Amino acid sequence: MLSQRLLHLGVLPAGRRFRAGLSHLEHTQRFLHRQLMRQVAASPAGREQGIGEDWSWERFAERLPVTGYEDWRARVEQGRREGVNPLIASPTARYQPTSGSTSAIKWIPYSRAFLGELDGAIGPWLADLYQCYPKLRRGRHYWSLSWMPTALRESLGEELNDDLALMSWGKRLIAGATQSVPSTVALARSSDDSLFATLAYLVADRRLSLLSVWSPTFGIGLLEGLAKWREELAEVLNQGDWGTRRAAMAESGCPRCPRAAALLRAWDGELTADFFRVLWPALALVSAWDTAASEPWARRLQSLLPHAEFQGKGLWATEGVVTFPCQGRYPLAYRSHVYEFQDPDDGAIYAPWELEAGQRVMPLLSTGSGLLRYRLNDLVEVTEHWRTVPCLRFLGRRGTVDLVGEKMTGEAVNDAFAQAPLPPGVTPVGVVACEDAGEGKPGYLALLEGAPQAPVAALAEHLEQAFGGHFHYRLARNLHQLAPLRCVVLADMRERYLGHCRDQGMIEGNIKIEALRAWPGTAPAFLAPAPSPVSA
Repeated sequence: MLSQRLLHLGVLPAGRRFRAGLSHLEHTQRFLHRQLMRQVAASPAGREQGIGEDWSWERFAERLPVTGYEDWRARVEQGRREGVNPLIASPTARYQPTSGSTSAIKWIPYSRAFLGELDGAIGPWLADLYQCYPKLRRGRHYWSLSWMPTALRESLGEELNDDLALMSWGKRLIAGATQSVPSTVALARSSDDSLFATLAYLVADRRLSLLSVWSPTFGIGLLEGLAKWREELAEVLNQGDWGTRRAAMAESGCPRCPRAAALLRAWDGELTADFFRVLWPALALVSAWDTAASEPWARRLQSLLPHAEFQGKGLWATEGVVTFPCQGRYPLAYRSHVYEFQDPDDGAIYAPWELEAGQRVMPLLSTGSGLLRYRLNDLVEVTEHWRTVPCLRFLGRRGTVDLVGEKMTGEAVNDAFAQAPLPPGVTPVGVVACEDAGEGKPGYLALLEGAPQAPVAALAEHLEQAFGGHFHYRLARNLHQLAPLRCVVLADMRERYLGHCRDQGMIEGNIKIEALRAWPGTAPAFLAPAPSPVSA
């Protein structure tokens, strides 16, 4: 495809620059820091904080504290209301919504400077993709859209999480011609309508060569939606008309593909590798998160599409990029933002050139959005160095859950499950902490997908003992502050988990199944304890 060749040529210089600078990490980072200080010092927030454009790396680290979103929320929300970004002297393109570990929407200012930083990671990533997976050039691509919750669509207008919008305008123009699914599907009336339209375009595209999603559970959900709506999709694709969904589809034209319609009508709805191989014979690569709690779901997605190769994502957040895949490694995106790293135990802070293999740290980002020393509560491990640049592996969220002082972490949950005696056919979804775990007392629930009658008593005992190895959890249990850990097994646990997150306002496509989450209030009804048998 001509558009693929043009995009490949467009990203080659970025790939060359990234590799050429691998020996100059400190020099590059200090240069980016000087640029950032000039832009921040000229902003209203920079003047208010007394930031000087001549601040050195060391003075910056000494004078400014580590921050989180709450430290910026008031300024960001005022800027969004006024249509400006008071945090940095760079024109604002838009405010990007994202959701945290609970339900609150956070708004991240996407300035021209920040978009340039993101493009600085996307360019070398795409260059490497084309080099490692040359079949990508022969077909069309699907890059995920993160849709808004249905209830927020009318108020958010065009503030959509479109992956292509992270590129420079030139690359975006070319890349748009390579896409299997138009971005207008995100403007449909509801999340279900957006999903339906996405599937219609994907099924109609025999030349699909790349399926790129963030969460593997979202990718699995796409395939399951295909089975659920196969009759309606077949009718729509045969007629080239949205039918009863016509009014909901906004600006999206309807694809027509009698071949795909016939395939769907002949399909029994079972998710099998053979069916997807016939549906998408040109599929060359699937890309999704594949570490920490996403690992079992990535394996499942890969098992459904084994004729394509699989690549794990790096560590990206709406607030910035930390790593991306390149040459089989996950190097720091050192040409994008200004990076520091904090030890989660003693709080010590390191410059990226000071990191050593084996260290476990949390990234601090200072970016062209104006967020400074912004901590991502993600734990990463330094696996190796590529010349001077550290490569990092995502271990999970570091945030602590603390219902009654027990201070549990996702890392502890991952460690407990690593040695757990899982019954056959049972997959862990995650652990949730609820203020009322179903018996009028706070507690932890291990969520599992599988047959509801699966024997999980041994698993519950193992997890309880593993959690009890943490002093504060054991103390809370001894003091009867926490209910015993309980395992809940449902055949559709993953979808129920994601559905609860959506109900809390979290953003479709960006929801990551995490090892540990806090769910405020009473546990949802589907997690209620099974009723005890009543004796005659």
